[in-house]
Amino acid sequence: MFLKKKILSLIVIILSNIPLDYSGYLKQISSSNAITQQPQDLPRKTLYKDKTKIETHLVVKRGARRVYVYRNKQVLKTFPIAIGKPGWETPLGKYQVKYMKKDPIFKNFKTGEIIQPGSKNPLGKRLIVFMVGKKFHLGFHGTNEAKFIGQAVSHGCIRMHNKDVIALYELVNVGTPVKVLP
Repeated sequence: MFLKKKILSLIVIILSNIPLDYSGYLKQISSSNAITQQPQDLPRKTLYKDKTKIETHLVVKRGARRVYVYRNKQVLKTFPIAIGKPGWETPLGKYQVKYMKKDPIFKNFKTGEIIQPGSKNPLGKRLIVFMVGKKFHLGFHGTNEAKFIGQAVSHGCIRMHNKDVIALYELVNVGTPVKVLP
């Protein structure tokens, strides 16, 4: 009975140290006697956080009409923004950057009109989408009407000065977390 408990304990130790991608280790264990495997011979899960990793995230404060770029918990940059108008409020919540586009093509979700990149394009120089919907997407973009920055005028998107959205584009990647607060 004691030997069975000892063997069972050893199997539990071995199995608890198998990494999430364990296909190669299963072949190794099935082709040999698993009981003879020593736990130190198997790779262990990382139990610490890599403190050298640069973590960037964005916080939008609708009331302040600003977006804050955080890097490792410190504000790196902040930019003025325009937000969604009444009835089209920029939605609160947690998101991630889904895709990014330089010199985007605008397609009006109401009329289907297409506007190529240039001075008449309401998306400006850059587009950083964080919410993908069935009819339209929401994100940060430039504008051809800078006079509206600081106001609630969009259909939910976050408008920025073109120079600011270009700078923001260089600071984020697909997957960057975005939090929209009141």
